[in-house]
Amino acid sequence: MMDCLILGDSIAVGTSSVLQQCISLAKGGINTWQWNKDYASRPAVDMQEYKHAIISLGSNDHSGVNTEKELKATRAKVNAKHVYWIMPAIKPEIQRIVLKIAVANNDKIIYIKNLSKDGIHPSQAGYRQIVEDMK
Repeated sequence: MMDCLILGDSIAVGTSSVLQQCISLAKGGINTWQWNKDYASRPAVDMQEYKHAIISLGSNDHSGVNTEKELKATRAKVNAKHVYWIMPAIKPEIQRIVLKIAVANNDKIIYIKNLSKDGIHPSQAGYRQIVEDMK
């Protein structure tokens, strides 16, 4: 069993800078549909079991993305003992979907407590807090 996997968007990229020992499949600006298209079939997702998986997706989704369908597909690919969702700081409709999927899978939600000036991304302290909240 591998220790951890981080997948998602720029918030996942920032999280991986704090958890450098984790495998990271993340790209800034990516939406959930793009992530599934580009990353979901990679061996790091399909064939490994992880102790922890961290998902940060949804912040870049728009009306052309079926967020619920895509996030469910993402979650179905993740094989981990503990799964954590980083709750997007924006888009209440996306937040509701993330919460619904996390609850349905008995996953944990991590809320961003320290935002940067853009109101979307965690500050450096916020990224460290995400890691602390996993404990």
